[in-house]
Amino acid sequence: MIKIINSFIVALIIISYGCNQSASKKVNQEKAAAASESSPITAAMTFDKVSHDFGTIEEGDTVQTTFTFTNTGKADLLIVDARGSCGCTVPKYPKNTPIKPGESGEILVSFDSSNKPNMQQKTVTISANTQSGRETLRIKAMVTADPIKQKQRDEIAKARQQQNSN
Repeated sequence: MIKIINSFIVALIIISYGCNQSASKKVNQEKAAAASESSPITAAMTFDKVSHDFGTIEEGDTVQTTFTFTNTGKADLLIVDARGSCGCTVPKYPKNTPIKPGESGEILVSFDSSNKPNMQQKTVTISANTQSGRETLRIKAMVTADPIKQKQRDEIAKARQQQNSN
């Protein structure tokens, strides 16, 4: 009886060891497959700058800056979309135009400071066939308030305050 139990235990150990090696090989194969799938050949955008400070500007001014990029990837770069964080920030970009590896392009970003007094920080989000799928550019400006518009804003704020206190 003891021989049968010992034989049974030895058989379980051998089967268990064999299964563990097979499972270990399978996990290693899955990891290798996942690694090769996670690093497909893609385009990559390398910018000359990713942020721009316009400094101090007057309310109502429209200012522009150009962000130059190079495709440093191994596949053609396609920019599908570029959007400003608000309607005052408008990008112009080469939409759906293949940019070959090593070639460069430009994104022109315009900022309209009308009705935007004080410090303004805006972003442009680019959707492209890069590894992350999204790239972000930033602009900022200190907008000096137009005195007439500021007086109007102050009067409106004062009227609201009086209305709320009644």
